[in-house]
Amino acid sequence: MAKILRLILGDQLNSQHSWFQHPDPAITFCMMEVREEATYVTHHVQKILAFFSAMRAFREELVNRGHQVIYYPLDAAENLQDICQNIEHLIAAQQFERFEYMQPDEYRLDASLRALCQKLSVPAAMADTEHFLTPRLFVGNFFAGKKTYRMESLYREMRKKLGILMETDKNPLGGRWNFDMENRKKYDGKTPVPAAKTFDRDVSGLYQLLTSQTIPSIGTVDCEHFPWPATRGESLEMLEDFIVNGLPYFGTFQDAMDTRHPYLFHSRLSFALNTKMLSPLEVVNQSLAYWEHHPAAITLPQIEGFVRQIIGWREYMRGTYWAQMPAYKTLNYFGHDRPLPGFYWTGETRMACMRDAITNSLKNAYAHHIQRLMVTGGFALLAGVHPDAVDDWYLGIYIDAVEWVEITNTRGMSQFADGGIVGTKPYVGSANYINKMSNYCKNCDYAAKQKTGDRACPFNSLYWHFYEHHRDKLAPNPRIGMAYRLLDKMTKTEKNQILRQAEHYLTHLNDL
Repeated sequence: MAKILRLILGDQLNSQHSWFQHPDPAITFCMMEVREEATYVTHHVQKILAFFSAMRAFREELVNRGHQVIYYPLDAAENLQDICQNIEHLIAAQQFERFEYMQPDEYRLDASLRALCQKLSVPAAMADTEHFLTPRLFVGNFFAGKKTYRMESLYREMRKKLGILMETDKNPLGGRWNFDMENRKKYDGKTPVPAAKTFDRDVSGLYQLLTSQTIPSIGTVDCEHFPWPATRGESLEMLEDFIVNGLPYFGTFQDAMDTRHPYLFHSRLSFALNTKMLSPLEVVNQSLAYWEHHPAAITLPQIEGFVRQIIGWREYMRGTYWAQMPAYKTLNYFGHDRPLPGFYWTGETRMACMRDAITNSLKNAYAHHIQRLMVTGGFALLAGVHPDAVDDWYLGIYIDAVEWVEITNTRGMSQFADGGIVGTKPYVGSANYINKMSNYCKNCDYAAKQKTGDRACPFNSLYWHFYEHHRDKLAPNPRIGMAYRLLDKMTKTEKNQILRQAEHYLTHLNDL
């Protein structure tokens, strides 16, 4: 029987995978904390701690289940700080006769491991992660021949394929595929917001390891009360807590933002999902089961809004990534080239919305999708920041950020740097949108309704400047017609004042 070495990456912690069902003395698993992965961007300290904590817990689980595991801590003397070099060394030193690995989700690692396998002296094979609902190339094949993709088309296909929320094989429950219009309400300030489900793990020792190894990071952490799950059991606790306490109001308030409640009714399950401690199908099935038994507590629009995020948007992001990489990482449709303003690293800005979103991101390694899309992402787009800088910031600061889901959301949905592959229009808004969906503007140094003057909200003039500056690219888009009709109704004097205001702000971005 061949002696086999199997690699487990830090986002492949799926204890339900067929690899782990029965211990085999011929198989040894290897896991490793390497500097290469901890430093390719400057990560939030909680992100590094969360991944390493979950990896160590997974190693312990495998050992307790009878599996053989080689684990390289970050400071191990034999750790070469490179995944492929460690594998080559292990195969040679321990005379493994075969190498196997699960399909990586990141293009960079996929290319590295393929290249490694070509030069190894032993046979190698790749296994599926048994996590996603579609094969890696499904979305690319589904939209083959089309210049732009459409999430709604894929979402409907997934609903039919999985038989989820369907009246018949072809007809959706309730007669509608999408209840998004019912999912855009501002938080009413009355509905009780559930306490965030957290875990008080002491990660002081692991934090000291990062410090001793001089791993750079951003953000803050309470090492004695680390909040994120490290095991499948804890992840299931988070899922149950969300279903009971968050799901009944998730759909209604999923786009809302409030300074008093950084999480509102969001699940915060993305880290557990992206490390594969939870599977998307079990998240959906458990949510559906609860909804079916509690129809008075959870309406169809509530459950549909959540299901859409998991079987629609998440699969769409992953499929688009694999259909478009590696060229996708270089796309810059608008030719934006400004550096990221310094306040993205500190939260020190007079703009209340940006201050709150960034400060909470630095504190919690988390912000929900509208804060990412319409506040921090929206401002970066209006300011003309280079997509590379935006990518690096998002990839580093958020607990759930792995490239396959980060770059398609950031460079595609948020920055429209792909020219419309992911989304059909740029998602930018003026202060009017932010004021409508949040309480940010009530205590801001800037005035939400002012377009010009010392207290004019930067989002307002930058919004119109963006459309005017990119008129050649955006005016033909039928989804943007209203913006240009309003812009063209302005008097020449009014328009020039707004554009001058925007140019002033663009020249002094770091002072806003």
